[in-house]
Amino acid sequence: MSSKVTLDKKLKSELDKLIESTRETTSPFHLSNASHITDTAVYVQPSASAQPETKKRKLGSGEAANGTSTLDDASYAKYPGKMVGNKHTAALHEQLKRECEILAENCDKVKLWINLSMPSGDNFGVQIQEDCLSEIHRSQESAYNLRDAARQDYLTRAKICSKIMKYPHLEDYALALKEHDEKQLYIARQNLYDLRSIYAVLTDMLHKNIEKIRTPKGNNSSTMY
Repeated sequence: MSSKVTLDKKLKSELDKLIESTRETTSPFHLSNASHITDTAVYVQPSASAQPETKKRKLGSGEAANGTSTLDDASYAKYPGKMVGNKHTAALHEQLKRECEILAENCDKVKLWINLSMPSGDNFGVQIQEDCLSEIHRSQESAYNLRDAARQDYLTRAKICSKIMKYPHLEDYALALKEHDEKQLYIARQNLYDLRSIYAVLTDMLHKNIEKIRTPKGNNSSTMY
């Protein structure tokens, strides 16, 4: 297994092309999309047909007493209107999650390769391997944190939408939702840059220490770059 090939190939191909494409106005990551991706309207929730309830029973998740799903029925809500999610940013989140998962998988592969190359005993070469493993672990944690951006976006957006439904006469809440969605476009593009930076740091570290990682017993007087 070659960590050099794995990281270089990813860094120079798909991710770089994706980042370069964000400069174009046709890119879904471009900020020009912010003007038309947010729907601040509160729609009337269609009421379900009234059916007599035969017998009360314990309800499962997303299941109504009459056997139908309650996920699309807001009749139980205090403010039963309906607001649509931002499908544009949802698609960006899915793309970013895939990139984060690829980075995490690459980190797992390199960690496995280093662990299998690690000899028993305590010498300076092993210390370099352990330092590399620590850096790879930190990079993997960063990938997990970036992947969590979608959940944070949905929760924050839901709070703003709930305010719009409660106070539809206050225009500032609608403006806040538009600003939030525009910010998500900017953050999504910055997350791509962060992923590329992680790849660059890992690749640089592995290249400079590749011989010490491969032969940890060979040069105890060397230092890590």
